[in-house]
Parts: sequence; C-alpha cells; structure tokens
Amino acid sequence: MNVRAFELHDDNRRPPADSLIGIVQRGLRMQPKRLPSWLFYDERGSQLFEAICEQPEYYLTRCEIDLMSVHAGEMARALGEDVRLVEYGSGSGVKTRMLLEHLRTPVSYVPVEISPEPLRRCVQDLAEVFPALPVQPLLGDFTRPLRLPIPPRVPRHTVLYFPGSTIGNFEAREAAELLRKMRAEMGDNGGILIGADLKKDVATIEAAYNDRAGVTAEFTLNMLVRLNREIGSDFNIGQFRHAAHYNAMAGRIETFLISKSDQRVRIGKQQVNFGSEEAMQVEYSCKYSHDDFATLAGKAGLDVAQSWTDPQNMFAVYYLVRAGARATPHG
Repeated sequence: MNVRAFELHDDNRRPPADSLIGIVQRGLRMQPKRLPSWLFYDERGSQLFEAICEQPEYYLTRCEIDLMSVHAGEMARALGEDVRLVEYGSGSGVKTRMLLEHLRTPVSYVPVEISPEPLRRCVQDLAEVFPALPVQPLLGDFTRPLRLPIPPRVPRHTVLYFPGSTIGNFEAREAAELLRKMRAEMGDNGGILIGADLKKDVATIEAAYNDRAGVTAEFTLNMLVRLNREIGSDFNIGQFRHAAHYNAMAGRIETFLISKSDQRVRIGKQQVNFGSEEAMQVEYSCKYSHDDFATLAGKAGLDVAQSWTDPQNMFAVYYLVRAGARATPHG
C-alpha cells in the first residue's frame, strides 16, 4: 500500500546534552533526589510503555478503550464539525482512531510527539485507516508552548486531545499551568478532551505500577540507561531497583528508583553520592475524584462541559471549555 508523504513539523526544542547534564545535576542536588519523568520517553522507553499498557494489572488503557467504545460518538458530537484535533503524546493512536471514526469533516489531525519513531508509526497507521484525513505531525515537547502548523483550511475550533492519564504525572501546580497553556493554544472557542484516572482501591492502583512481569520496572530503569547513553553518566543499572506506592494523603502513586548500596555516580564533571536504600523520585501519577478534577480545571480558567466514565467507573474523560462558555455541542 502506498503511504502518503507527510511534512514533519519539527518544534522539538529538547535540551542539548550539556543542558541535560545541568537538568540532571540540579535534580540530584535536591532532597530527596528527583529526575523529570519525561526522561522515560526515548525510543526504548516508548516501546516499553506500550508493553506496560498490555499488562494484565494495568487497567488504565483497557478502561479508557472500553469508555471510548461506548462514548466516542457522543464525544465527537460534543466537539462538532470542522474541528482541528491536536493530540498531546500520540503514542499508538488506538483511542484516537476511535474518536476520528466519529468526527464529521475534521480539518486536520496534529499528533504531537517528543520521539520521532512513535510519531512516524502513528502517521503511517492513520494514513491507511483515514486516507483523506490531513495529518500534520509535530515533533516537539507538549509541555512547552507549541507552534502549531497552519491548517489546510480554517477550522471552526481547535480541540486539544490528551488521552491516557498523563495529566496525572504533573503535580497540582504544574498540571494547572499545563492546562492554562492548553487553554491558550485551543483559542477562544476551542476545547480540551482529556483523560484522568479515578480514585479507587489502593491494591488495584498499586498493582498497575508493579506488574508481575517487571515491565514497569524495566521502563523506570531505562531512564538511567538513557542518561548513560546521552550524557555519559555511569549509573550502575543493577544497583538500582524500581519501587512504586500509593500516597493516600496526596492521592497519587509515587515512583522511585532505590539505590541498593552506598555508591557514587558521575554526572558530567560531578560525582553524586547515593546512600543504601536512598530513594530518587522519578514520577507521580495523580488520581482524581470528579470534584478534584473540576477544581483543577477551575484553577486554569476552565469548566467541565461534559464527562464520561467507563462501565466500571475506573477512568474518566472530560471535555473542558473556557470558564463561562456555553457547554453545548459545536455545530
């Protein structure tokens, strides 16, 4: 099959190696030590995350797909006709295809990915399923202001699609900042379609981040593999282990890399000491009640216009609009 040629819009302003060294050095000077979770997503990390989504304990993807299978048509009606759909972190695109199947006369689809290979695969897959859909892939970091490509025709509105539960990887202040950035990018009459994991029993949540096959542990440790490759650090991978637990007070999973021994790691020209059993924080995964999420949206000047949950009430997708805007379907 012939696959259409696409213009790849490169908005990727990732830090060069010397800046990355500085980011890591600053994180490891903190107490407790911490590294940003975006370091997970090199090519291998993206592959491992897709494998995590297939693990039996990882309910999030299954529940969101169940939700989309029931409600994608309603979501498309809420978004309306002639929409430009901009997706943050396109990944495999399974849920996106379910939404696109129901959208009427979409103007364009703009997948935003920080890793080139997942972006290329997403574009090729969509070209086969939606040959008439204008696709404008954007290589970039969605946490920074984006320069969206010029659409092939004027859209009635722009909707930012943020599936999965990635918003939960940001602390409350950072999540509100990201939503404010999205509010600016969607324009005056746009919207945000966003997924969020709901609060539930602790055992179910913790099992999702500690799968028996060890895929999540490999995913977490791959961050150190990436740093060794990209900045020349000398983390001994075998001397760290993955740990994730649910902090009920904060309402979030907290993921750490634990040093197995007293050791020293070279980061650029610096040596960083780790004590035995010292924890380095690498990710948060916040869980929400419906009220929690409405409060978060409100801090960004947004209202929940509509919401949907899966049949088991494990996961939610919210459609956000500017505070005070009409919560009626676009037409």
